[in-house]
Order: sequence, then structure tokens, then C-alpha cells
Amino acid sequence: MHSKIEFLLDKSRQLNHIYKPSFFRLSVEENKNRFDDLIESANVFVSDEIYDQLKELIKSRNPFADFTSDEYATQIQKHLNGCGISDYGVWVHYPWSHRLVHLLDETEFIELRTSANKNKITIAERSILAGKKVGVIGLSVGQSVSVTLALERGCGELRLADFDTLELNNLNRIRTGVHNLGLFKAYSVAREIAEIDPFFKVVCFTDGITEENINEFLTGGGKLDAVIDECDSVNIKILCRIKARALQIPVLMEASDRGTFDVERFDLHPDMPIMHGWLDHLELDFEVLKKLKTNEEKVPYMLPISGLETLSARMRASMIELKSTITTWPQLATAVTLGGALAADTCRRIFLNQFTDSGRYFIDLEALISDSRPKNKFVPPPIQPALTAEKMEELAEVALPFLPENRLLITKEIVTELVTQAIKAPSAGNAQPWRWYFSKCYLFLFYEDTGILSFGDNRRTASYLALGAAIENLELAANQSGYKTEIHIFPLQNQLQLTAVFTFTEKTAEGNIKGNPGLFEYLDKRLTNRNAGSMETIAADKISKLGDAVTSVHGASLIIKNTAQELSSFAAINGAAERLKLLNPEGHYEFFEKIIRWSEQEAGEKEDGINISGLCISGQEEIALKMIRSPEAVKLLAEWNAGRAMEYIGRRSVATSSAIGLIRMPDGSPESYLNGGRAMERMWLTAIQNGISVQPLMTPLVLSQQANTNMGNEIPGLIERLNLLFPDTDQQTRVFLFKLSIAGEPALKSYRKGVNEVLYFAEN
Repeated sequence: MHSKIEFLLDKSRQLNHIYKPSFFRLSVEENKNRFDDLIESANVFVSDEIYDQLKELIKSRNPFADFTSDEYATQIQKHLNGCGISDYGVWVHYPWSHRLVHLLDETEFIELRTSANKNKITIAERSILAGKKVGVIGLSVGQSVSVTLALERGCGELRLADFDTLELNNLNRIRTGVHNLGLFKAYSVAREIAEIDPFFKVVCFTDGITEENINEFLTGGGKLDAVIDECDSVNIKILCRIKARALQIPVLMEASDRGTFDVERFDLHPDMPIMHGWLDHLELDFEVLKKLKTNEEKVPYMLPISGLETLSARMRASMIELKSTITTWPQLATAVTLGGALAADTCRRIFLNQFTDSGRYFIDLEALISDSRPKNKFVPPPIQPALTAEKMEELAEVALPFLPENRLLITKEIVTELVTQAIKAPSAGNAQPWRWYFSKCYLFLFYEDTGILSFGDNRRTASYLALGAAIENLELAANQSGYKTEIHIFPLQNQLQLTAVFTFTEKTAEGNIKGNPGLFEYLDKRLTNRNAGSMETIAADKISKLGDAVTSVHGASLIIKNTAQELSSFAAINGAAERLKLLNPEGHYEFFEKIIRWSEQEAGEKEDGINISGLCISGQEEIALKMIRSPEAVKLLAEWNAGRAMEYIGRRSVATSSAIGLIRMPDGSPESYLNGGRAMERMWLTAIQNGISVQPLMTPLVLSQQANTNMGNEIPGLIERLNLLFPDTDQQTRVFLFKLSIAGEPALKSYRKGVNEVLYFAEN
């Protein structure tokens, strides 16, 4: 670098810690001497508009007068009272810009500068505000708040706390010049205020707020009258409230999204919980808070503070893109400017006893000034009417002529026990698409549209798998109880609901079902295990047992992929498939509004779907799901061709697995899927018997079934990658895709509807 540039840079850096101007009152000898030295030694830019300032002052004091130019000159001379105009007032020097400005002195300057405030702010109110002290923590929104407060003179002192320096990407929302890059944000704001009002008191804390300096910030030089929290640090947000509450200082916070604004009036209600009580269930000891390092640790505190459920769609979508296509929480100048106005206005009204409430408020400009054009919203597919006992009786009567007459009379108690075991079968989304009806010694199994699946149940394939698994369970249970079942499958293409009818005979020595009758004892242990696996290789003999279980069902076959390359390839496929499913309006609706149960209470009440706690996801991943629950946010991600972060859970679910399995059937008929469900259940129970965990990963197959629909141009590529992984299945139908792993027992089991809710007995 040029030596002259180095010299000038060093000289400029020496000014980086100066944020207060110098004052020269020429009637004071010492001031005049320093003033003369400054003019002689420095290259300064001089501005002297004192005459016009005096003219404005006289006009403001005589609002009804209409002075001529000569009359103004006379009034000014009278006002000067013999003082030379060059010596009147004060000369203010701004070292960082080398500007020297001639101004009215403090009292007259403030009077004239705020004269246009009257009577929005009266002179008496201005005097009250002049005695107030405000602390601002964080200087993005905080910059707008601080400058607005100074412009209005909504207080007499500002304490600015921020440890950060200005970077170029701050300049989308912080009003400053590029020459200030690298300068402490606090100094930049202080300089801006000084250039507006050099008499305004500003104190800078360039270490930000710490445990060591917070008391000085809140009370040094007099207790603050309000704290405005705009910092990013969770522990400092909570610490400042704990301290402010103890000192009875109100805390205000603006979130730069939808005009979200918080007010906590600790001055009026010192016993009120911080953050409106939203954090009461958490440990609020600062010794604990300051040790929070990871996002996982911070998430429980961040959720209530951010107001996740009330974020705008664009903010939700943008937060999904953090660390993916954007690097920081997005903020716009319009939102920051609005936030400055909200905080400054509320502060003034608090100080003047015009506002006494606490709460969270929204000044959502997009809602207040809204676009009247109709929104295209996803319309869920219709749900078939629920199967009533009368309807099942009607369908059963139609089927009776096609059933054998020889059958064993069994009791209601036995039927109830058999169906109790049958409905332990797995079903996509825990939809439980079955209803059972017992009449005249026949047990009827019906398909029931429970309203949970639509996108994931193309041609009812997922439901037929579940019904097939239920058939398998019922046969296992009957065999265990000493009965042999005869299963009569009805032509599923020709009707919509009746799936199968069971008749029973006493079991003989030769009457055991095919497969492994010892699997019955594992019905209660069979469940989806989403826990991370150990990546342990599964022994070949155990894999062979799984294959035998599958092939014991006529036409079924099993493929296992377990090399590191194969698992990595499928992880990418599964992640992409999960993202595409959630970007699809129907897939999004099904997952978020039909399948997921967002609380233990909801899961217990509905007894279906999947409890979010059962997904085995981290707190950060749960936040991500709640972000993309908004259809508007996901629509934006789709428009941006973004949302790659949504692939993470799908990839991770495969990354720790031991193998990927695929069950095939000869064709894609409903009967093949029904038998595929039986093969699935035999395999799954055999896996549990051998200490192997199973998790269905059906989304790639679901998308494959919808390749010809309007699902975007990524689907063909995804199918091609799936075909490369399973190249020998082109002539057969893939019915069940899953992962195998060695993992710990899940802590949570999905709720199921009770047998009395799904089993009906004929009255005769």
C-alpha cells in the first residue's frame, strides 16, 4: 500500500473513538484561544447560518407577526444586545468530519429545533421529557429508535450499548455512510445525533451489555427511565429484564416483523413476570443463561420471545433459509424505521403518563394496507362420509351370498380380542383406515377414509398396506387363540369399502398359518423407531430372516441396500423427496394439518396422527417445522426455488441407519398392496424379534406414484436416482420402502383408537 495512504489511514483511525463534538463560546477567552488555534491549524469546513437561525427564532416567538427584511434586521440587532453576530451563540466542531458549525446556544437551539413539535408536545411536556433517560441495547432497530428519540427530544439522555462495528450488510437498514464502515455502531449513532443536536447527551457502551457493566448502564449517572431491548443475545435479553424489573424500569422491544412491539411496565407492576410470563416454565438464573451456547440450548428461550406463531410468512420462509442461502436474520429499512417510530412514540407516552399498559402489539402494514385481490388457497380434498353401522350392515348383506356357509360360532369377547390385536398394525400417518363389523359369525373389514391421508394415499395404496398388516395381525391373533382363519378378499377395484371377510374354524395341528407363528408376542413391541441408529452392520443371518418373512407371502420379495455409498445416495433421495412433499400444497396440508399432533393433549384427544414429540427431532428442527407450517411461507420458498434446509431431517433419518429395504410385489393392484401389507408386517415383526428397528420412508415412492401430476420438474430426476439405486425392480411394483437400524427404544408410542371405536356388532 502507498505510504501516504498508510499515513492517512492511521490518522483517520485516531478519530474512530471520538463521538462528541467540541464547543467554542467566543465570549470566553480560553474558548476563543482554542478556536483561533483550530482555525489556524486545521483544515476545517465552516458553516455559518447564524443569521437565519436568529431570524427563525424571532419568527417562532412572534407567530402572528409579518416582518419585513428590515424589520427582521432590527429585531436581530435588538436580540444580539450589542454582541457581535460572529461571537453570538456557539461554534461546534465535529472532529470526525472536520466541520465547524455556528449555532444558537443550547437553550435557544432546543427551543427553535423543537418549535415545530408544538402542540403535539407542549413546552411543559418537553421539560418533563428532558429529564428522562433511555437505554438502548442493540443498534440496528436501536439506531432508528435512538435517532427518532433525539429528533423529537423524547428524552434528555441516551445510553447506547452495542459491541459490534458497522459492516456493509448493515447498510440495508442502518442510515449511515460507507465512510463509517468499521466504526462502532454506538459511535456512529452518537455522531449522527450530535450532528442533529450537539447538546443532546449520549453515553456509549462499546462492550455491549455484560454482567459486569449492566448496573452501570441502568443506574450510572441516574437510573434509566426506560430500556429498549433490540439485542440478539438471549441471555442479555433476559438479564436486562431481570435487572430492570428489580429497578422498576419499563422495557420495550420491537421485532422488525409485522410491527411486533412488546411493552413490559415493570415501573407500574414490579411483580409481573418477564416476557409476559411466557418464560415462567424455564430456568431464569443468569448463571444458567450465560452458559447457553448451542441453538439447542437457546431454542426453549427463543421461541416465546420471538413469538413464532405470529411471524410473517416472509420471515418464516427467510428463517428457513438461514445458513443456507442467507447468513443472518433479515431486516428491512422500512421495518426498522417503523420500529424506531413505535419505540420512540411509546416511550414518550409512557413518560407523559399517556400509556400505562403492558402487552404485545402488532402494527402490521401488510394487514392494515392490504391487497384486496383474492388469495389462491389450497382446498383440501373431500372426505368420504363416515361408515355407519347401518352402512356396514347394508354392505355386509350384499356380500353374504358370496361367502361360504360353514363357519365356526365365536363369541363377541373373542372377536373383540382379535380385533384389538389387529388394529395394532402400522398405518401411514397413523391414519388407522379400518372399521370392523361382526355379523352372523362373519367378521367384515372395511376401508374407512379417516380424513388424514390424501397426498400420501394415491389410489389408496398406503391404506391397503395398512389393511394388509391388520389382516396379518388378526390371523396371528386367531392362530394364537386356537382358531384358523379363512380370509376372503373382495374385488377391490369394483367397490370402495369392503376389503375382506373372515370366517373361523378350530385350529388343527396342520392349521398353523404360514410364516412365523411366534411373531404374535411382538405385536405390542412393533412400532416405528425414529431414533438415530448406531450405523452397526446387521448380521447376514438376520437379513436372511427378514427376506424369508417377506417371501413367505406369495409374490413378495425384498431388496436390501447397505453399503455406505448406497446409504448416502438414498439419504439424498429421501431428503429431496421430503422437501418436495412439503413444497406441494396438498402434501404440506396433509403433513401439518392432518398428520402432526402439535401437543400431547391433541394427540391424546384425537388418538391418531403422529405426536410431534414422537418425531425424535431436536428443538431447532421443531422450530423449523413450525416455521414451515405456514402455507404462505412454503409458497414463498417454492417460488424462490429454495427450502433446501427442509431436506435435513429426511437426510439425517437415513444417515445413521444400517440398511435400506424395499418390498416388491408383482404388480400395482389393490390385492398386491394388501398382500404387500402382510409381507411388511411379517418383516417388521421379524425385525423386532431380532433386535432391529424399522422406520418407513415412503415419500420417494409417494412422489413416484404422482410423477405425472403437476409436481414440478424435480420429480423425474428423483425417480431416475431411485431407479439407479434399485435397478432390478422396473418390472415389479415397489410397495414399501424403509430403513433398518440398531437403535434405542423410542420414548413415545403413538396413540390408537380403542377397539370400541372401530368395531361394531350387529344387533341380531
